[in-house]
Amino acid sequence: MIIDAHQHFWNYNPKEYEWISDDILRKDFLPINLKPVIKEAGVEGTIAVQARQSISETNYLLQISETNEFVKGVVGWLPIMSINFISLLETVVNHDKFVALRHVIQDESGSEFILSKEFNKGIESLKYFGITYDILIYEHQLSDTILFVDRHPNQIFILNHIAKPKMCGNINIWAKNLAELAERDNVYCKLSGMVTEFNHNNWTIKQLNPYFETCLNVFGTNRLMFGSDWPVCLLKVSYKEWLEIVREFISKLSSDEQSCILHKNATNVYNLKI
Repeated sequence: MIIDAHQHFWNYNPKEYEWISDDILRKDFLPINLKPVIKEAGVEGTIAVQARQSISETNYLLQISETNEFVKGVVGWLPIMSINFISLLETVVNHDKFVALRHVIQDESGSEFILSKEFNKGIESLKYFGITYDILIYEHQLSDTILFVDRHPNQIFILNHIAKPKMCGNINIWAKNLAELAERDNVYCKLSGMVTEFNHNNWTIKQLNPYFETCLNVFGTNRLMFGSDWPVCLLKVSYKEWLEIVREFISKLSSDEQSCILHKNATNVYNLKI
């Protein structure tokens, strides 16, 4: 079995998706587009992740999950800093496929957001509902993220896109900070969103290997999971090609270790109903 722990859907319009700057992504990407792609790749299920910071986005993805069996979970968005956060969370928390929340912290400046009293108060409440939180940051935000995670030792976190390092840049600072973050056993990591961090199209699998190896060394096979980041991945690689790259990297592992990365970890940490 293979579970894709990270993909997106959208009905494209420029006002709601201002962050989309490439023509390849300026169109609709819907379940009807993804279903044949995952079937060809041999992927049985996916987790749909928010791409807009709105309550309507969460409801939209949950509606998709209700009519598309292959969507096993939804990582939504809610205004975590709002005084109404708990009441809003209660409107979706009992949905079978609502599994996590995410905020686009990578677009927030400095430590004012991730270390703010209001944001941390909202995060603190997630453990009472058994809700996982997905962390979306750039590598320069890792230091603040370590401080943030340390405030919530009983909360499960999933790092998206290996913290989006500058691919083929100086790996040492990223690797050091990632290793420190990984010392917290309540943090998991998605092998996703890596190729799109290259600023050129001449990247090679060899260039990816140090990043793969670092993630494996610091998180181990029990806290890593495969994610496609479809359709964003299409900027650099096809869905099937990215899956094949990941599978080739983990081919040196035992069959059970491979299964952990390909589906078991995502199923367990998101509490998916497979």
